Amino acid sequence: MEYSSANALSWSRQGSRRTFGNVLLEFAKNRPEVMVLAADVADSAGLVGFSQELPEQFLNVGIAEQNMIGIAAGLAKEGYKVFAASFAPFASMRCFEAVRSYLGYMELDVTVVGLASGFSMGVGGNTHFGLEDIALMRTIPGMTVLSPADCTETVKAVESLLDYHGPSYLRLTGVNGNPVIYKEDYPFEIGSGIRLREGDTVVIIATGTMVNEANRAARLLQKQSISATVVDMHTIKPLDSGLLDELFSSHELIVTIEEHSVIGGLGSAVAEYKTGFAGAPPQLIIGIQDSFGKAGDYRYLLEKHGLTAEHISRTIENRLAEEK
Repeated sequence: MEYSSANALSWSRQGSRRTFGNVLLEFAKNRPEVMVLAADVADSAGLVGFSQELPEQFLNVGIAEQNMIGIAAGLAKEGYKVFAASFAPFASMRCFEAVRSYLGYMELDVTVVGLASGFSMGVGGNTHFGLEDIALMRTIPGMTVLSPADCTETVKAVESLLDYHGPSYLRLTGVNGNPVIYKEDYPFEIGSGIRLREGDTVVIIATGTMVNEANRAARLLQKQSISATVVDMHTIKPLDSGLLDELFSSHELIVTIEEHSVIGGLGSAVAEYKTGFAGAPPQLIIGIQDSFGKAGDYRYLLEKHGLTAEHISRTIENRLAEEK
């Protein structure tokens, strides 16, 4: 796969879902062991081309997500590398018991793909928002949880997962026109966070779409003479504990940002790890508060829930003022 600024822009225009389907097709052309299952979401997942070009490697199971996981488990037992895709709330909540028992307990090589997570479904409302999926999936023993920062990283994640052994959850966020974080090739490793910006006062640890907002927030903070490190924590489980140790020992405030509930997600994972770190700095968890919101345009929902750079930078400034 060629990682270039031209491809990064093309993938960004497609959005994470279509990027996923299109690049998986390219990888699978030389990987006959790859099987792709979709719960009647081939178009949404960018898998129409895959189903047409590699029909023997594709199954549409219909709107039967739990059955999809059972079929995926059976195929994995036969030696296939399986990707099973549905919208994030259905892939995680509706399928949770099946994922836990068939994939986690049996340690099978299946990647569950949560499409349009966070607020991506916009006007679809709370039934279609994926705001609890990280919390659910990371409780399953042995389950790896990935949330790429942009479409280029989505490609990197898919490429890495093709050779990864064990159950995994790939969380795709954002809409068409996802902001580009990575314009060229770069080192990507499951379980290793990436420092995007160096600072010495605050560290902002973000995942998914919030990595872009974290970068923007850091630039706004710089104007207020607040120096911020920005980390793309694309892997939420397993966390990069070595990187966290370094960050805890060198910053005054830890900030986590996610397009997910503040309960059980990235912020919770970092806080849980931080309890074993003596003298750790305070932590600010930014995400969706413990309530149901309303449907609306994607950008409007980010604004309403305080997940834009402007909101984030003000929240961090206020917290730092309180700490003095």
